[in-house]
Amino acid sequence: MQSVEVAASWPAENVAVAVVSGGSVVASLGDQQRVFGLASVTKLLTSYAVLVAVEEGAVEWDQPAGPPGATVRHLIAHTAGYAFDKPEVQAEPGTRRIYSNAGFDVLAAFVGEACEIPFPQYLHEAVFAPLGMTSSALTGSAGAGAESSAADLALFAAELLAPKLVSAELVREATSVVFPGLNGVLPGYGMQKPNDWGLGFEIRDGKSPHWTGTSHSPRTFGHFGQSGTFLWVDPELSAACVALTDLRFGPWAVEAWTPFSDGVRAELSQRA
Repeated sequence: MQSVEVAASWPAENVAVAVVSGGSVVASLGDQQRVFGLASVTKLLTSYAVLVAVEEGAVEWDQPAGPPGATVRHLIAHTAGYAFDKPEVQAEPGTRRIYSNAGFDVLAAFVGEACEIPFPQYLHEAVFAPLGMTSSALTGSAGAGAESSAADLALFAAELLAPKLVSAELVREATSVVFPGLNGVLPGYGMQKPNDWGLGFEIRDGKSPHWTGTSHSPRTFGHFGQSGTFLWVDPELSAACVALTDLRFGPWAVEAWTPFSDGVRAELSQRA
């Protein structure tokens, strides 16, 4: 795919890209086995482990968790009211979309306690091992502390497109907007009105500006990370794209990612 080759011009020292369609990688660039820090793309992995815990009945969405009045659903959807980087309450649950790493750490601790296993181990056993993600690990925050490779995340993207670890219905629920209509800041892209989110998955909807392509369907979901990483899934296209770099997110990414993703989507559409 010529569109993928564009990523070779990005200013990062190392870049790895994988495009997934039909359950397999249809285009790639760079060292697929190289391990990168994921930053907030970690939240997708953490969220999927929470989905497994829900499917198993270990936790429930409306189970109280976090600050008074909040639930598991609030924590995973960034509506528990916690500040970005510490479990300090800034709003009543369900009233604002406050993007919170701290909320994900509280969520992971809650799930680990419910499952009677440290959350990093649960993530490995519930997601990484079954999918064959051999280079992936959670070594820090459940919101931003995982590392992985393009090859591993391609396996994860294939799971998001055709779930096997949890039901397709649960994935559809998790990738649909919850607590609709809430405004909030999308880090790196400013205030979004509304700032739609699913159960751990950011939803594109009509956000502008945005890190995915302008041509992507509103149902597109995923996440990007401040380490210069992203993973998007466009369910209407039945395709996904993983991009990992070792250059922190900044103006270069804002300028490069959107046209890159538009190019990938256009080429995939032509191949369909």
